[in-house]
Amino acid sequence: MGARPGVGVAEVLAAVDAVLPDPAGEVRLATLDARAVEPGLVGAAAARGWPLTGHPAAALAAVPVPSPSARVAAAVGTPSVAEAAALLGGGTLLVGRTVVGRVTVAVAT
Repeated sequence: MGARPGVGVAEVLAAVDAVLPDPAGEVRLATLDARAVEPGLVGAAAARGWPLTGHPAAALAAVPVPSPSARVAAAVGTPSVAEAAALLGGGTLLVGRTVVGRVTVAVAT
């Protein structure tokens, strides 16, 4: 997932809930390492008991994604945060980059 600085716990949870195909399944949050310390992301993960992992921009930039963004690349050093974080380590993208307020979510299995 990607998020704007200062995003709140409720915003993060609402975004995940809006796109998560199977809320009863295993959920792991992954994002840019610089965002993994945001209180909203940390709080959302803690509230639901989900692990939260941060990845360096270089690792995310190496992942091919269907929806790269030049704006995101200029801002954080990788053309994708949500989709790349979801796909890092393999898997299939189930829900592509979806923006819900100040949070961007993608889902992979």
